[in-house]
Amino acid sequence: MPESIVLYGEPLRIDQVVAVAEHGAPVALDPGLAGQMRPAADLVERVVEDGRTVYGITTGFGALASTRIEPSRADELQLELLRSHAAGVGDPLPDEHVRAMLLLRARSLAQGHSGVRPVVVERLLDLLRLGLLPLVPGQGSVGASGDLAPFAHLALPLIGEGKVRVDGVVRPAAEALAEHGLEPLRLRAKEGLSLLNGTEGMLAFGVLGVHRSLRLSRAADLACAMTVEGLLGSERPFHPRIHEVRPHPGQIASAENVRRLLAGSEIAASHRDDFTHAVQDAYSLRCAPQVHGASRDTFSHAESVFTIELGSVVDNPIVFPEAGEIVSGGNFHGQPLAFALDFMAIAATELGSISERRTDRMLDPNHSCGLPPFLSPEAGLHSGYMLAQYAAAALVAENRVLSHPASVESIPTSGSQEDHVSMGFGAGRKLWDVLDNTARVLAVELVCAAQAIDFRSPLRPGAGTGAAHRAIREQVPHLDADRVVSDEIEAVASMVRDGSLVAAAVAEVGELR
Repeated sequence: MPESIVLYGEPLRIDQVVAVAEHGAPVALDPGLAGQMRPAADLVERVVEDGRTVYGITTGFGALASTRIEPSRADELQLELLRSHAAGVGDPLPDEHVRAMLLLRARSLAQGHSGVRPVVVERLLDLLRLGLLPLVPGQGSVGASGDLAPFAHLALPLIGEGKVRVDGVVRPAAEALAEHGLEPLRLRAKEGLSLLNGTEGMLAFGVLGVHRSLRLSRAADLACAMTVEGLLGSERPFHPRIHEVRPHPGQIASAENVRRLLAGSEIAASHRDDFTHAVQDAYSLRCAPQVHGASRDTFSHAESVFTIELGSVVDNPIVFPEAGEIVSGGNFHGQPLAFALDFMAIAATELGSISERRTDRMLDPNHSCGLPPFLSPEAGLHSGYMLAQYAAAALVAENRVLSHPASVESIPTSGSQEDHVSMGFGAGRKLWDVLDNTARVLAVELVCAAQAIDFRSPLRPGAGTGAAHRAIREQVPHLDADRVVSDEIEAVASMVRDGSLVAAAVAEVGELR
């Protein structure tokens, strides 16, 4: 992760956004930023002085675009815009999401195509630097003129209104600003509109989601490798020649990961040449690279969409100072992001779906190659991990509902002036839940696979799977009698989310793909 980021309006990288959002990396402004932004701001000022009719500067918004506003009231228009659009509802977004939005908004405005003063960008970064995180309700965006309602709440503290969360405590923004000697901004023409237009709310879901989905992909490969050992499965389906003749990148990467994790496995070696043991494994083992790989390739496609967006101008109208023009368009529409977010939810759901099937095989004595029923040391008196599979099944079912695409659910807004919207923000909210659920489904498989590997003793697992097994055992002891397992599942899910479980395996076998 980069230690710090210098903002000068150029495209950001995903790892930079993650560094700020999840790790609090500092952000500084490039000294030349003011000169880069000044031409567009000067053009907006001339438009107001000349009394020209330009959308959002001397007109109303949305269906009120034909309502002319006197140039003398252009600044007032921007203030009222922030207040009227702060109509979000629901639980507030998590801090990491708000930090990402502040950074992405600042970068977008810094490009010099929005017509705002440098002080607006500076103040967004002041909030980030001081940990004064605007309280942004998580519902209310349709992802069309950008994420209007969330951005209004994000911007209210700049004018001394709204609320901020400081070290987890919600406070009035005016009070928190005053404590740090910050005066509320007096917005100029177009600045309120530029603070609202854009896709960075959806983009924050996407960028952080891509980062988390890669962790899930590697954890899914690790869970599969451990389950292959637990079920005395075959290594043959992961042979490189199989995947070279169907060279989907994700499939090749997934198979390579499983091979590397299983390297040196005494469990796998114990039946490697016994072709009577199992002619073919079930699809959930044998086809894991094909399924995991398809999810990986979907995440890669989404990453390419978000990478383009990280360097895009998504304001409206867009200021082209070199041409002396301010042009209305539709770059704020979230459809590319909405599709990608929906696709990611489907791909993550499938990682959980195939994982749950592997878990079920380990628990079912008819399919578990000699493991005790439900991995219980005394089946009947003890139910073992029976209900852990129920939990995984429930989460998979919930994910399937959440995988219904939001991006096809357009509802017209603003008197049908905005008659097709992307619903991309809703797609992002769904994705967040799917990623969390999938981490828990994988955790159930990992806990069960660790128990199954115990039963294969004295045969030892591979270097990578063995390291993961030891890491799990630091959190979850062997199940020798029934006990409450929910906290143990959550502990392993946290290791999946933060990457520490995969890191334990990587320390033994090298970086996974």
